[in-house]
Amino acid sequence: MPDPSYSYAIAAVIVAAAVTWALRALPFAVLAPLRASATVQYLSTRMPVGVMVILVVYCLRDLPLTEARATAPLTALAVTIGLHLWRRNALLSILGGTTVHVILASTVFAR
Repeated sequence: MPDPSYSYAIAAVIVAAAVTWALRALPFAVLAPLRASATVQYLSTRMPVGVMVILVVYCLRDLPLTEARATAPLTALAVTIGLHLWRRNALLSILGGTTVHVILASTVFAR
C-alpha cells in the first residue's frame, strides 16, 4: 500500500495537470463564438492603432522637451512615422526608427 504522502503528491500533480489543460483549452472553446461578434471585429480594427498611441504616449511622457537630448527620440519617432507613411512596411519603420535613435543617442547626444 502506498504511503499517504505519495497519494497526496499524485493527486496534486493530477489536479495541476487538469487545471493547466483546461486553461489552455478554454481560449479555443471560447474563440468560435467570438469570431462572429461585432464588438470583437470592431476592436480588431481599432486596437492596433490604440495600442501604438498608448505606447508612444507612455514612452514620451517624461521626455524633457526643453533639453537638446530630447531631439533623438523625437527624430526617431518622425523617421518611424515617415518611413511607415512612405512604404507601409512595419518592419522597415521599426528598424529605421530604432537605427536613427541608436545612432543619435550613442554619437550626437552621448554624455
